[in-house]
Amino acid sequence: MQRAVFAMILGVAIILAGGLWYLSATPKKNVSVSDPAAGAHVVIGKKSAPVTVVEFSNYLCPHCKHHAELSLPLIIKNYVDTGKVRYIFRDLPFAGQDNVELAAEAADCAFDQGRYLEYHEALFRANGQWAKLATADLSATFSDYARQLGLDVNRFEKCLSGHEKRPWVEEDKKMAEDLGVNGTPSFFINGKHVEGFRPFDKWRELLSEAMGAK
Repeated sequence: MQRAVFAMILGVAIILAGGLWYLSATPKKNVSVSDPAAGAHVVIGKKSAPVTVVEFSNYLCPHCKHHAELSLPLIIKNYVDTGKVRYIFRDLPFAGQDNVELAAEAADCAFDQGRYLEYHEALFRANGQWAKLATADLSATFSDYARQLGLDVNRFEKCLSGHEKRPWVEEDKKMAEDLGVNGTPSFFINGKHVEGFRPFDKWRELLSEAMGAK
């Protein structure tokens, strides 16, 4: 079944989802002056792009999935690929979501092999399959995804089993805390904080506004 799910994923280099999960009923309103892009590891687009978008996402967030499927591909095509936007992916697993934390590590391991976007999409597409798996089964499933996407599985498994990317995920969580981010998806567009899913038409307005302010 997993192979059927991933048959449509191979060769696709576009990802990521949109929606809003809150850790509490009252989100923090005061955003830190910290630079949301500082120390980021997973970045696509030109450093010289006039607009930087930072996304905090969670692999079990239903609206994050909407962003990945509906808005992100168009943002990449129209803004990232044309040099207008630099896009940064940051992870925000919530308390008790060990499976999401390992999923984030897996995507970061795929990043080392130049396949982050494909793996990122794979995790969202199949999150109904891996969401409740035990840790041992989860690792094996993530390795199977890597195999289906053509990654070097030995290298991937060494990265994942050794938790080589755990520091990346912890850094993202700390940045979210510093910025007062407690819901996903959350975005910073040249530092301006925007929460929740937006259709591409709204993204066009937001990005045009950011470019006009440069």
